[in-house]
Parts: sequence; C-alpha cells; structure tokens
Amino acid sequence: MVDYAIMIVCTEVFSIHYTISILISGLIGAVVNFLINRKWTYEAEKADVKRQLVKFSLIVLGSIFLKSAGTYLFTNWLSIDYKISRIVTDIIVSLGFNYTLQTYWVFKKGKHLR
Repeated sequence: MVDYAIMIVCTEVFSIHYTISILISGLIGAVVNFLINRKWTYEAEKADVKRQLVKFSLIVLGSIFLKSAGTYLFTNWLSIDYKISRIVTDIIVSLGFNYTLQTYWVFKKGKHLR
C-alpha cells in the first residue's frame, strides 16, 4: 500500500510520469517491505542481514522492472487507466514473483513450511 500510495502522489501531485513514479515508490516501498518481512512475516532477524539484503535487492530490481513494464503495457495497449493497470500488474508480480522468491530464497521460510 505504501508503494501504491507513493506512486499516486508522485504522479498526481508532482506530475511525474507513472513509470518513473513506480521506480520511486518501489524503492521506498522496498525498504518498508524488507523491514516488515524480516521482522514479522518471516521472523528472520537471526539470519545474515547482508545476504538477505543482496538477494532482496535483486528481487526489488526485477519487481520494479516488471511492475513498470506491465503497467505501461496494460495502460498503453489496452487503454486502461494506469492506477488500475498497476493494481493488476501488482497482483501478478507480487504473487508470482515477489512472494515466491522472498519466501523460498531470501528469507528461506520454505524449510519451515514443509
């Protein structure tokens, strides 16, 4: 929600193109996401934070690219408002890319789920 709200503010208030707003909001949202996931979601505070940050950063870069590209494609090819395109893209990227990689690669919760 932080990511999405910042994108809207950047685009609507500061007139930044939505693809650039996604980059800005993605970076800020990533910090919030990492802290919440490390402490509460995956309870992985005892693991090596540097290793987690490197892996998480790679996922964030991929996620920002996928969200920007997906939103752009939905918006321009299907003429859908960027706010709706972003929500659709977020659902796809968050569930198919972010969640899977964070759970089984960054925070290694997969060992505990089996």
